[in-house]
Amino acid sequence: MHASTETIDCPLCLGVGSLKRSEVLDRLGVKDLARVAQLSAEEVFRLFQQKHSQDSQQVWARFDSELTRHTAEIELRHRSELQALTVQNTTLTRRVEDHLREVAQLREQNQELEAEMSKVARIGAREEADFVQEARTWAGICVSEKLARNGDFILAYRDSSGVPVEPRMLVDNKDKAIVGENDVDKLVRDARERSIPVAVLVARSEDQLRQVDRETRWSRKDGVWILRTTRQWLPRDLDVLKPLFERMRLQGSDFLEKNAVIADEVRRTFVDLDRVEGELKKATKAISSASGLVAKYRSRLLELCESAVGRKMPGGCELPTARLG
Repeated sequence: MHASTETIDCPLCLGVGSLKRSEVLDRLGVKDLARVAQLSAEEVFRLFQQKHSQDSQQVWARFDSELTRHTAEIELRHRSELQALTVQNTTLTRRVEDHLREVAQLREQNQELEAEMSKVARIGAREEADFVQEARTWAGICVSEKLARNGDFILAYRDSSGVPVEPRMLVDNKDKAIVGENDVDKLVRDARERSIPVAVLVARSEDQLRQVDRETRWSRKDGVWILRTTRQWLPRDLDVLKPLFERMRLQGSDFLEKNAVIADEVRRTFVDLDRVEGELKKATKAISSASGLVAKYRSRLLELCESAVGRKMPGGCELPTARLG
């Protein structure tokens, strides 16, 4: 039982009544120290609890405030990062789409290029087949089979017994819009690879040769003599070079190097022959045009004469029947 509520025998009434201990002590003028201590302890605990509650509320309020602030900062940072990632993703998506379009275009261009290359290869193969068939009909000339690399064919003159003789000639056929310097360089490399002193670049037609090719159809580059020619010119060019090749066989492949004047004369000879051939073409065209005009006017005069048969001319003369032939 608690001390403040404990009952004792009252000495004043000899136990007749019952008084609480606190009442007895109050009547005697004595303070209840236990009660005071209890009340003081309760007050201290109450004040401590009140202060602790206030501190706790303040702590939780600060915690809530800090949590809200940090949450807002994290949300803002994540929102910014999300926006940056969204922009980056949009950029990457656009770039991927652009690259896919470029890949598609490149694939189409590659297919077109493959088709063109296949067409060029077919044209080249047909050109080579036509050339070798034609070259094998030339008297005194032998032609090798198609080379696997470093040129198309090897040409050479035959001796009286039919054996190929030096110098051999490496032939490269070209049928393209225009012959380029890289074609000449490749032919020179192929000739050097095969240790052949003479290389022949054969275009399909004259208009495929550059002006510099037509002006220097016979020249030397990196130790290789180069003949720039066409399918039509090659038989004539070989006849021009035949005496030169015979001297090269007798005096060595450096014969022309030692006789630069002869090499220049050969070059000028080809230029003059090409010019003469061009004039002959013009003359042939003029003759053909004149023949056409003669036939035209002959037919016209014949019609006039036939229409005048039986008609009298002024003065009583009759036009005799004209016979042209």
